[in-house]
Amino acid sequence: MSAASETVQGDIPAIMQGLGTRARAAGAELARASSETKDKALAAAAKAIRDNAETILAANAKDMEAANKKNLSGAMLDRLLLDDSRIEGMAAGLAEIQALPDLVGDIMAEWERPNGLRIQRVRVPLGVIGIIYESRPNVTADAGALCLKSGNAVILRGGSESFHSSRAIHACLIEGLEAAGLPADAIQRVPTTDRAAVGCLLTGLDGCVDVIVPRGGKSLIARVQDDARVPVIGHLEGLCHVYVHESADIDMASDIVLNAKMRRTGVCGAAETLLIDRAALPTHFPAIADVLIDAGCELRGDKNVCAVDDRIKPASEDDWSTEYLEAILSVRAVDDVNQAVDHIREYGSGHTESIIAEDVQIVETFLHDLDSAILMHNASTQFADGGEFGMGAEIGIATGRIHARGPVGAEQLTSFKYQVRGSGQTRP
Repeated sequence: MSAASETVQGDIPAIMQGLGTRARAAGAELARASSETKDKALAAAAKAIRDNAETILAANAKDMEAANKKNLSGAMLDRLLLDDSRIEGMAAGLAEIQALPDLVGDIMAEWERPNGLRIQRVRVPLGVIGIIYESRPNVTADAGALCLKSGNAVILRGGSESFHSSRAIHACLIEGLEAAGLPADAIQRVPTTDRAAVGCLLTGLDGCVDVIVPRGGKSLIARVQDDARVPVIGHLEGLCHVYVHESADIDMASDIVLNAKMRRTGVCGAAETLLIDRAALPTHFPAIADVLIDAGCELRGDKNVCAVDDRIKPASEDDWSTEYLEAILSVRAVDDVNQAVDHIREYGSGHTESIIAEDVQIVETFLHDLDSAILMHNASTQFADGGEFGMGAEIGIATGRIHARGPVGAEQLTSFKYQVRGSGQTRP
């Protein structure tokens, strides 16, 4: 049976409006919930995921079977696949989110005016969040948990490829909410694969949705940004770069580049382009090329790179702007850090860049002159992850410049309000 045949049928606008109305009501209740209550729900949800691992794996097997019949790419299949380790990772992520401090209600700043008014800036939830994502079923757990921790109601719209998996994971989140006495409508899932549902969600559902968070490929992001009638926290593609300066330790450079590209090729933090100093081609590149090619990575280089190793295929202009999400890496020789920065500014997506170098001045130039959401020194780009940042999990990596940048965790899903206390003051 296909996912489409198991989805809710009927009046899609009415179904979606119902989700929005219920989410708004649940969000108001969730915003008042205590830290202890929210943490109880997260603990119960983590336990439910562990207890229902076999059910989740069986659901995922259905999705994987359908995906293989569709001949989805290796990167898509890797994102979709669940196993015991990944299920345990989801549960552990919920436990880590539970352990985070509850920021809702925190006083971010306070001051007193000469007239005696006392002003406080207080952290509050965003409200109702619509999250649209593609084939990663683990986003269901991460997003639901982060929204719960930050006091937001959420409407989840996962990709059709992960329909069964997401449904099974969502059931565990609902079990957690109910165990804590919180409304099940605080974490809702769009019950249909009909694409019309996305269009409804992007309208804001008559004011019920406060912000949209898309996570996926170019086409999804473009549609959301073009059609959304509410604010969007954008998560663009991960066209990430590693720059190897001539001062880099050769062994370190080889290890980092290999990990950045090949640890998991289908994640948004995977490196897609290697930039290397022309002076380092004879000294550093042979070792880097050997470990990559031995690991099964195809290298595509400019004429300078191809000249030093006949195993490298010539790169085209399109390669510099391609997010491969597979075992392919483009390689370009640059004169210096300034040329590396210029290349990244021209072709990058503003996600994550890493420099491998020991020259402190060069490192500071790289970190200062680039404005990607995440900049790293002597570390793999695959650390671009909310869990690795100590956030428990993330909804994605925001590449925009408004409200949130980098990993979007519980803190990034909050805003603030001002509370002003007086003693009878009137304005002259």
